[in-house]
Amino acid sequence: MPSDDPVKFLIVDDLEENLLALAALLRQDGLVIMKARSGMEALELLLQHDFALALLDVQMPGMDGFELAELMRGTERTRHVPIIFITAAATDEGRRFRGYEAGAVDYVFKPVDPLVIRSKARIFFEMDRHRQEIARQRNELEATAHRLSDALHRLQAHSDNSPLAIIEIDQERRVVAWSNGAERMFGWGARELIGRRLDELRWIEEQSMDWLQPLLAAGQGSNQPQRHGPHRLRATHRDGSTVETEWYSSVLRSPDGKTVSVSAQVLDVTERRRAEETQRLLIGELNHRVKNTLASVQAIATQTLRHTRNPEEFSATFSGRIQSLARAHAMLSQTTWKDAPLAELIRDQLRLGTIDEGRITISGPEVQLAPQEALRLAMIFHELSTNANKYGAFSNSSGRVALNWSVEGGQLRLGWKESGGPAVKAPTRRGFGTRLIEQSLDAEGGHAKASYSSEGISWDIAMPLQSPAPSSLELRLNLPVVAPVAHPVPQVVRPDLAGTTILVIEDETLVAIELASVLEDAGIHIIGPATTVEDAMRLVEDERYDAAFLDGNLRGKPVEEIAAALTRRNAPFAFVSGYGQESLPSGFAGAPVISKPFSPGQLLQAAEELTRPKADVIRLRS
Repeated sequence: MPSDDPVKFLIVDDLEENLLALAALLRQDGLVIMKARSGMEALELLLQHDFALALLDVQMPGMDGFELAELMRGTERTRHVPIIFITAAATDEGRRFRGYEAGAVDYVFKPVDPLVIRSKARIFFEMDRHRQEIARQRNELEATAHRLSDALHRLQAHSDNSPLAIIEIDQERRVVAWSNGAERMFGWGARELIGRRLDELRWIEEQSMDWLQPLLAAGQGSNQPQRHGPHRLRATHRDGSTVETEWYSSVLRSPDGKTVSVSAQVLDVTERRRAEETQRLLIGELNHRVKNTLASVQAIATQTLRHTRNPEEFSATFSGRIQSLARAHAMLSQTTWKDAPLAELIRDQLRLGTIDEGRITISGPEVQLAPQEALRLAMIFHELSTNANKYGAFSNSSGRVALNWSVEGGQLRLGWKESGGPAVKAPTRRGFGTRLIEQSLDAEGGHAKASYSSEGISWDIAMPLQSPAPSSLELRLNLPVVAPVAHPVPQVVRPDLAGTTILVIEDETLVAIELASVLEDAGIHIIGPATTVEDAMRLVEDERYDAAFLDGNLRGKPVEEIAAALTRRNAPFAFVSGYGQESLPSGFAGAPVISKPFSPGQLLQAAEELTRPKADVIRLRS
């Protein structure tokens, strides 16, 4: 790009006509000619302007051309200005030598040949043009270098402080760049890794980098970076811990389009992956818990209906049981499902109105109950107080109840003693409440024993205590087991199921009641229910059965071992769970899933398909 600055020549002569004539000869675009009529005037112009050429007359009054040239060569500013002497006098070799010694580059004699003077002047005009262009290019290069240096410093600062790891890998799969972010993310420093091949490092499994080879393959293409990713890789930190990463890669190419290297920006997504997994587990657990709660409510409704004679009685009994359960849930929610004080649980029942506060005496030490224990005791207290209101001490105006408890050998021992109520005697048939109390505790390794006297009923209750545990994902509604009672719902025996045997493995006790009731009404013989992994494994190995219903987990423990044992015995089974298929044991994805809450029809259809001869089996859809 041509310079916009003009080229300047200086003409020095004591005769005005000579100055005008010479200026006319040299005139051209881009050239500025300045004239001086004496040496002193010339020196003033030389101090103000940069000249590409000075044309000096030798013979001038005062300071002649030689003296002016010598002064120019003695000054730093004018030392390098080319000088052409113009003279009308013949000169000897001595004068010519003095002229060249003073810094002249040429002599021109008057009269001046226009062609010669123009040719000589053009050379210096072009030289100054080139000088200006070189200076301009130098300035541009310096500015570009400054901008590049600034950009590199910014990029380096960004790279050093970025949470990303910036890594470059060449065609030989060697690490050629390793940022401070990479050192922070993986623990290794640049000096340890730069120049080393990927297959020499313990940092990332070689097979997980298979996507890199096609990117590094040499070939022609755009010289612009080509971006790829994200690629999800599992890396190893220097301390041995696992780092989950995402790689966003760019193929860097030379100007001719050949691949030079791959530059990757690596994001640490370890915490995000953990959060995603936790979210998945929480969603699955919430789904499981809600479905278990619905299944338990369904079982309470069904069992209450079996033992009531009219809608009014059903409504009052069912509502009381649900309210008791809801109060226990609310109390546990206040402590984020960590534990519940036994005394507070009893006070909650008093506030609910199931116990007459003025007619009960309470004594015992402070006891913290785990969530499942609190739920179980809430139901037990509800059944005890409901029975006392209907038939016992609270059914008249004078009866009283004494409730006391103690902790002995890891067991909670409770005594419930009624007095002052109507005379009681042992019933000929145990009702739902009695079975609920007795069998719920039996399932947990405890016991409940009722004594009847003329003073009233007394209960001796023992229940193993857990240490109050912190909140867990596995907060299941574990309610008491009650043996199925046929009355008043008539049995519906299905000929295709009558005589078959089904193993029931279920720790939600009311759900187990419902399972057993529906299956026995259809003429099926029941084994179980097993409520722990140990009991389930014993029944799986020792008993004879046609099929099994298996809960998604048992008291927070996985059931893969049970499912595997059933598979070894070629026993068809279905999961009965509040979990979705994705949260059940992954090795048994082909097993049917009965989602809680279930209907009797769903349950019997599953039983029929599980026990049907293999040639006729149609897989139950989850």
